Amino acid sequence: MTNTNQGLERTGRFCGGLIDDIHRRLPHYVSDFTQGLHPKVLGSSLFMFFACLANAIAFGLLTSVATGGEIGTPEMLIVTAIGGVCFALFSGQPLTILGGTGPIVIFTGLLYSTCQSTEIPFLPTYAWVGVWSGILLILCAVLDLSYLMKYFTRFTDEIFAALVAVIFIVEAIKSVVTPFTTPPVGQEAISYETAFLTLVLAMGTFMIARNLKVFRNSSYMRSTVREFLADFGPSIAIGVMTFVAVTFGALNAKLELGGSSYEIGTPDGISLEVATVPDKLELPTLVDMFTVPWWVIAGSVVPALMATILLYLDQNITTRLVNSPGNRLVKGAGFHLDLLVVGLITLIGSLFGLPWMVAATVHALNHVKSLATQETVDVGGEMRERIKEVRENRVSPLLVHLLIGASLLFLPMVTLIPNAVLFGLFLYMGFTTLGGNDFFDRIRLWVTDPALYPKTHYIRTVPIKTIHVFTALQLLGLVSLWVLKTAKIQGFALGIFFPLLIALLVPFRMSMARFFDPAHLDILDAEESEDEVEQQELHP
Repeated sequence: MTNTNQGLERTGRFCGGLIDDIHRRLPHYVSDFTQGLHPKVLGSSLFMFFACLANAIAFGLLTSVATGGEIGTPEMLIVTAIGGVCFALFSGQPLTILGGTGPIVIFTGLLYSTCQSTEIPFLPTYAWVGVWSGILLILCAVLDLSYLMKYFTRFTDEIFAALVAVIFIVEAIKSVVTPFTTPPVGQEAISYETAFLTLVLAMGTFMIARNLKVFRNSSYMRSTVREFLADFGPSIAIGVMTFVAVTFGALNAKLELGGSSYEIGTPDGISLEVATVPDKLELPTLVDMFTVPWWVIAGSVVPALMATILLYLDQNITTRLVNSPGNRLVKGAGFHLDLLVVGLITLIGSLFGLPWMVAATVHALNHVKSLATQETVDVGGEMRERIKEVRENRVSPLLVHLLIGASLLFLPMVTLIPNAVLFGLFLYMGFTTLGGNDFFDRIRLWVTDPALYPKTHYIRTVPIKTIHVFTALQLLGLVSLWVLKTAKIQGFALGIFFPLLIALLVPFRMSMARFFDPAHLDILDAEESEDEVEQQELHP
């Protein structure tokens, strides 16, 4: 079983961590493909294809809004496809899924706002920031600087995972609420038909995917049927709700495909928002990076340092979560190799003005869960799902990003899926991620009858007051990150420094040892999965 801190030792040799990662993962390279030849991998690939496609479209749209249209959905799709294929082939931990993330979109928008307020051209500045950041990430990889992640504990990991999951949930809820408060494009009045159908499609996608996932543990039908429905649940949800949208004439559009024209929906159907994509793919060109003065080129190092901290933390924290002992992975980690690949993708992509790619926490964790065989166990009198094994492979991430690449050839077909369906999938992934976060499990204790607390290892061994204070401090960290990312002083966006606040959570956690019993902190922050701790207590 993989140790969360495996591969985080400082070797003291140039490229020592990289070499160790390659030696650790290379013997498994062939089996990474042979183990991918399984129906579960196909189900996972289809689910993650739609999830990553939704991510690229949604965050592409958000990036377009944040950058005044200078970077948008086509660029996000291109870098997702190419970067994802490269990472699937050459990374140390292929189960990690790359993509655009909420924190990166926020940072990019803040950089754009800074350029606008200082009247500096955005795209060349963005390219320089990305190039410097890519170089710094590569230096981190070759100098073994991923070893600093040893000082990060579950305290920080859980806050960061919660931040990303909450961003997904908030964006999904905003997309559902907006039609009730804002008229559709081209109309003066609010269309409650559109608003209601948006709500139905989003919640329908969420409920179908969620219930089919839970159906795995029911007593109905044979286990193979239950496994199939659970594995393909998100894909089934998207197909069913897209069919519902077509039935209501919601996709009133003319689809041009292969020289033929197809009418989708009815002229008097209910209007729904779909992704805005070009009819034809236009490949990105090199950014003219020398149209800005020398001081901008040199000064770009400062925001690049902030971007590097964000990308470094986003990548490594997500990889730590993927390699968590509770996921029962056996092939080993590759922190430095992963960071090298991300650094190269960032550097090269920035030359073309493409969005930055990094490990997408929600998608990576959902990818692992979709490849897992789970079992139900009794933990202190409470029945819980536990991962029994994970089919570790490179086929599913490779297939996912090849399909996204293929979708670039059929961009008009993307408009067949309403945005409401995609955001329903966002809602599902956000809540699924929160479901595996102990931080939110402990928040639930605040409104749970103490007599009905689950008999987990930390509840049995740590005073309840200590647990509540620990959780409250995590919540304070989460709220602080959320507030800082939107804060401004005299028009200057302070949010550009929010990656620094994530890093400062580490010394904050260390300082807590002065006010808490260290033994209690170790239990709350333990890297072991809950059932491992249970076994250690039963069989010391």
